[in-house]
Amino acid sequence: MHEHVRFGRLALAVLTAAGLSAVTPRAGFTSAHVIIVNNDGPNEGFNDPTPVAPVGGNMGTTIGQQRLIAFQFAADIWGVKLDSDVDVRVDAQFNPLACTPTAAVLGSAGPVSIFANFGSVGLHPGPVGPNIWHHSALADKRAGFDLAPSSADIRARFNSSLGTAGCLTGINWYYGLDNNHGNDIDLVTVVAHELAHGLGFSQFADIGSGAEIQNLTDVYGRNILDLSTSKTWDVMTNAERATSALNTRKVVWNGPVVTAAVSATLVPGTPLLNISSPPSVAGIYPVGTATFGPLLSSPGLTGELALGLDASPPTGNACEPIVSAVAGKIAVVDRGTCTFVTKTRNAQAAGAIGVIVVDNVPGSPPVGLGGTDPTITIPAVRVTNADGNAIKAALAGGPVFGTLGVDLSVRSGADPGGRALLFTPNPLQPGSTISHWDPIAFPNQLMEPAINPDLTHSVVPPQDMTLPLLRDVGWFPDADNDGIADDVDCEPHSDLSPTVVVEGCDTGAPNPLFTTGCSLADLVNHFGANAANHGQFVSNVAHLVTDLVKQKVIKADQREGLMECVAASDFGRAPSSPIQGPPGLTTLQLPSRERISLAGANPGRGGTTLQLALPASSPVEVRIHDVRGALVWKMDRREFSAGTHFVSWDGRNLAGNQAAAGVYFVQVATPARMNQLRFVMIR
Repeated sequence: MHEHVRFGRLALAVLTAAGLSAVTPRAGFTSAHVIIVNNDGPNEGFNDPTPVAPVGGNMGTTIGQQRLIAFQFAADIWGVKLDSDVDVRVDAQFNPLACTPTAAVLGSAGPVSIFANFGSVGLHPGPVGPNIWHHSALADKRAGFDLAPSSADIRARFNSSLGTAGCLTGINWYYGLDNNHGNDIDLVTVVAHELAHGLGFSQFADIGSGAEIQNLTDVYGRNILDLSTSKTWDVMTNAERATSALNTRKVVWNGPVVTAAVSATLVPGTPLLNISSPPSVAGIYPVGTATFGPLLSSPGLTGELALGLDASPPTGNACEPIVSAVAGKIAVVDRGTCTFVTKTRNAQAAGAIGVIVVDNVPGSPPVGLGGTDPTITIPAVRVTNADGNAIKAALAGGPVFGTLGVDLSVRSGADPGGRALLFTPNPLQPGSTISHWDPIAFPNQLMEPAINPDLTHSVVPPQDMTLPLLRDVGWFPDADNDGIADDVDCEPHSDLSPTVVVEGCDTGAPNPLFTTGCSLADLVNHFGANAANHGQFVSNVAHLVTDLVKQKVIKADQREGLMECVAASDFGRAPSSPIQGPPGLTTLQLPSRERISLAGANPGRGGTTLQLALPASSPVEVRIHDVRGALVWKMDRREFSAGTHFVSWDGRNLAGNQAAAGVYFVQVATPARMNQLRFVMIR
């Protein structure tokens, strides 16, 4: 189990900027750049010098190094999925946090500042609406500039006590990058979870009183829908919000991107306990499922319920071998003293066919049962204290029969309308209430309030719904970071070079970005791709740039330079005879000038392909570096004949291992120039 405490300075920034019909493009990132700021002191946290062996792809040789590498790996998960040309800075530390032998706060994170009614530059859209709070990194992305340049965007803290005596005894941090954590806790997963809170997966109203900061809603709260009142949190009174925060399994996320992802992510079947007799307790009871043992199914496991009693007081907790008659029955045991795995293992050894754990504290909904044991073959669930006491009272008066199963008409973690359930426990859980998915969700989700051992490093469907929620709060896809969402962008992968370059010929003409999302270079390339012949291409460009001269977007002499390059280009020309290259290389037609480009998708999966267009034979050398400057792959100096060639990188590093998802810089050196391209590899 772990909890989350959102903390940090909250500040309002109101900025203005005028929009332009044509703006000067900036060479933005093709993904977000998440920078980790190490706030630990000497010999602690990220600077802990304790020697360790590399593990799970993490090649750090000290605990501090491995922590930082794992942290950056998690940050890069978000860096690849989100688009922003403003750095996302994270103040990070390892500190002792609350911990007991059975429970711990693993980490906490939240925005340092929040913003409403801010301005924007260029084509960036600004706020999602008036009088709405935004998380700092989200506000920067939508503004197009850093609203608080002297401050970090996210503050994150992680528990340095884990693995020490009395803190989740026997469990340590796992610093590997391969998710092969066994019984330990995967740091990459926890960091990815906490960073999501800082990026937008959290709301700002006081969950106890319902009061909003300066009476303004936020990007998260406006998507919270209470099914009892049919109201979203942004239109509720303070009292209504406070009541809604306790409305167990009656509050959902109303954003369209998440709702569309529910059917692709969550499986049909809401877990439940159906008591058939006696009539005094007959009915449907919500349950929390276990991370060990088999999944509940339909039509389910039906049997008689029986108390699982051991010989040592308190006898109902099943922490010792069970001595009561539970063979062939569903054992009912109390929470407490020992682990859920131990209780279930003892019940299984006594012949039970299933286990119901009765919570020992009031509250709803019943949360899941944590633990790992591959030898457990019977299902286990938890019920609330109130429901469990009612069942035990009925058992005192005679036999009780029930079924552990699933309702296939409703997806696990969704309401009957197909909307994702939010976590609204009663009593409140500060730091967890409303800013997580309900733990009934399956497959288990990254943003549930407690970590689950079967989580992957994915944040997208069909495994996970975290990225869809961030889309709903305002993190729109923008591959070229021009400020226009990809789905309405004239060219989602704009050429934002300072000047227009036509097939390697620098025209010297400025490359303005238009309000459609296309730069002048994009329009020229579009004309070239769609021209029936070279003459049509030249004519279309001529008409365009003549109009731009009249509008004083470019000057007459710049038009002449642009048209010279256009006239000399190969766009629209009939192909010449193929030129044969070295054996094993794909070779096309002889180009008129040198051009180096990425031929594959960017972002792309499993590596990329370089296209080398060489007008004459030439040596070529390729180097690929990661964002830290480390050499990942290389092709040493190699002679190529004139023609167009393709060189593929399979996404593996020099050691032959699959390189991590992230941003890579591809350097291609020829005698004529040094070319640097940016490639984003995704999983």
